[in-house]
Amino acid sequence: MPEGYDVLLRDGGIAHVRPLRPADRDALHELVDRSSERSAYLRFFTGGRSTAHAYMDRVAGGDYRGHALVAVMRGRLVAVAEYIPIDGGGADLAILIDDAVHGHGLGTLMLEHVALDAAGHGVRELVADVLTENRPMLRVLRDLGLDVTERNEGGTLHVTIAAEPTARLRAGIEARDHEAGRASLARVLTPRSVAVIGASRDERAVGHKVLRNLLDGGFPGPIHPVNPNAAEVAGLPCHAKVPDGVDLAVVAVPARHVLDVARDCAAAGVAGLVVLTSGFAETGQRDGESELLEICRTAGMRLIGPNCLGVVNTGARLNASFLPHHPVQGRVALMSQSGAVAAALLDRLEVSSFVSVGNKADVSGNDLLEYWEDDPGTDVIALYLESFGNPRKFARIARRVGARKPVLLVKSGRSDAGGRAVRSHTAAAATPDVAVDALTRAAGVIRLDSVHELIDAAKLLAAQPLPEGPRVAVVGNSGGPQAMAADACESHGLTVPELPAGLLDARAAAALGNPVDLTADATAAEIGAAVRALAGSSEVDAVLVVYTPPFGSGLEETRRAIAEAAKGAAKPVLACVAGHDGLIDGRVPSYAFPEQAVQALAHAVRYAGWRRSAEPAAVTVAADAEAARQIVQAALKEHPDGGWLPPEATVSLLRCYGVNVTESVEAHDAEAAAEAASRVGLPAVLKAVGPVHKSDVGGVRLGLQTTDEVRQAYHDMSARIGQEMTGALVQRLAPGGVEIIVGGVNYPAFGPVVMVGMGGVLADLLADRAFRVPPITDPAAMLAELRCAPLLHGYRGSPAVAAEALQDQLVRIGQLLDDLPQVAELDLNPVIVSPDGALTVDARIRVLPCQPPPSPLLRRLR
Repeated sequence: MPEGYDVLLRDGGIAHVRPLRPADRDALHELVDRSSERSAYLRFFTGGRSTAHAYMDRVAGGDYRGHALVAVMRGRLVAVAEYIPIDGGGADLAILIDDAVHGHGLGTLMLEHVALDAAGHGVRELVADVLTENRPMLRVLRDLGLDVTERNEGGTLHVTIAAEPTARLRAGIEARDHEAGRASLARVLTPRSVAVIGASRDERAVGHKVLRNLLDGGFPGPIHPVNPNAAEVAGLPCHAKVPDGVDLAVVAVPARHVLDVARDCAAAGVAGLVVLTSGFAETGQRDGESELLEICRTAGMRLIGPNCLGVVNTGARLNASFLPHHPVQGRVALMSQSGAVAAALLDRLEVSSFVSVGNKADVSGNDLLEYWEDDPGTDVIALYLESFGNPRKFARIARRVGARKPVLLVKSGRSDAGGRAVRSHTAAAATPDVAVDALTRAAGVIRLDSVHELIDAAKLLAAQPLPEGPRVAVVGNSGGPQAMAADACESHGLTVPELPAGLLDARAAAALGNPVDLTADATAAEIGAAVRALAGSSEVDAVLVVYTPPFGSGLEETRRAIAEAAKGAAKPVLACVAGHDGLIDGRVPSYAFPEQAVQALAHAVRYAGWRRSAEPAAVTVAADAEAARQIVQAALKEHPDGGWLPPEATVSLLRCYGVNVTESVEAHDAEAAAEAASRVGLPAVLKAVGPVHKSDVGGVRLGLQTTDEVRQAYHDMSARIGQEMTGALVQRLAPGGVEIIVGGVNYPAFGPVVMVGMGGVLADLLADRAFRVPPITDPAAMLAELRCAPLLHGYRGSPAVAAEALQDQLVRIGQLLDDLPQVAELDLNPVIVSPDGALTVDARIRVLPCQPPPSPLLRRLR
């Protein structure tokens, strides 16, 4: 980390962490001078500061052999933490924190980062001598989450800390990151005071609209218009600059003035900046946006935008936006990268809060998930994203949040265009959008295809309890729409079970099966009674009312009856009122068409099932990861731009992870091929080597019975393919079985994706595939998704094969891709699964240089 990174502190403040530089000498001495004598004594065990100053000279000197990190806040160095390697794989640990920032969580954060850095450099344990009276430091070390042992030596505790990360450390880091993230947005989304910079007297101007929305929405705190050219706007006195003590500043000035305004806000101690102004990265002005972010980070301000609509918190009566209408209070929290999409959503949804992130220079969906997780006014979180900032972190946070509240996502850009050129079957199938699907599925996120679908699902999830299963009772006054609803249930994996006799009054219905047709003459009271009976039955998990107005008692009376019948129901009740979307009495979601209602219900059923299922434990397998890394490094050293591994290296790499690969011998002429066949055994297989698709050019010959046949096959193949054939692989013919493809792709942003599907020459034609993100914890369920899965268990008299061996291989390939981000593509096609096991008979691996992903344990702002 040559330049370092920004981090959030417990109170929501921001610090910059980076390696110590020799140029920090003066700043280190200033840190010592600012420290109290008590702090200097607890750190250096001596009175006065002379020892501390002498030590700082050594730390900043050229012969310093330790590793040190410093933290900078508002341009001032406020902390230094270090470890110095000692014999035996250990290291001495020490830290000094500015007295002015004690209690902000900076010490804990610095120790986390130093411990992770030390572990990454092979340090097995950290050692610290701490005075027994230094209780705050002892508490920090004990609460860090690493394994700690202590030995008292006459008033000094000799503390030994195992550097190996633990589950407690992971849990502690996640909890501390959540606390810091929520604190950093508290004064932005629930501000005590708001300034509108660029407030104008022109009613058409953005600044005036924001000010008007704040006033009309009844914001209870002070509102400060800022306009140096006006004495008052909308009846409020104007300021020439933002006053001190403002929590939230909304910026609506021309782009050329935004940086100066941001500096003024930094000087005034503003907590958060919402920049409505466009003209930054979206128009190519990335340097200006980077400078804006740097100003905010240095000052400890969170930045929303630029190029956004603003923020809304209906519970706090905050409408700091220039939306043309006032959002209605509800239980859905909404984030959108698109202003146009946001406006459409807010027209149809009742929200607890809304954030338009615009260019997303700082505050992102990850930050908002952290905030909304504990927001008592929010039951459902809805996101419209055009890009992911940190998708791996998103998945980790969303999985935790989703265990409490549903997270809905519409992600635009379902294009197949990838970031890296691909040539394998797997990479062609596992597009970035497939990676998003796999990532969100693993995290329990409800991914939706359209904004309309998001609205439909959000209405149901915010208003009704989760269903306990897929059984749906369909009841109404119109047989045709009810039949459409039943058909939609079947296509979405829901069931419409037969209802028990006596559940409903036979006199009121034309059909008592399911759907229940009460006929067009059914009154509101009859429909309500049927809904109440079905909602109380243990035979169904959800009730869908299908009503076609104006029959029976009419629209309004029937709607009231449905709402009354749904009161207190322990299972979801939803309605399809033909031609009418909305909420009935604020509680029962209503849809214009049966398919809409069923699709929303299907999302709720799948999400509820995910929540009920216990998170499977990660499976680890024995592997020689270090040997695998050496193979990859050797290949990249020879070919710095990357490329396909030669066959021998491919086999060696797979065997490091225990993948069963058939023996192969590479030959470069016919005689060598014949000799290789005698070594591996007959009958033999001959496969062309080179930049060709073997099946398309006749580059595979099977069942060669003699060495003469192998020799002749090589001659024929070479003549047919020409110079593109650089040699051939000779293998023994594998026993018969089911041909499966196993593969993977590593995307720099999303990480690895593993694929399994029907293999051989049918891999692309049938496109029968399933995808997961590692670690693969449910290989059996992954295989069960395939249409060809019955072939593994014996189909029409064929023998069952060793599906467990294939499952094991999926886990191993997932671990390989997780360990080795340089493996850009991996194709095992086919893997022949027989009753005796799973044998890879053809494999390709492409490696590319890449930076290792940051540790998920390293707390940092993106």
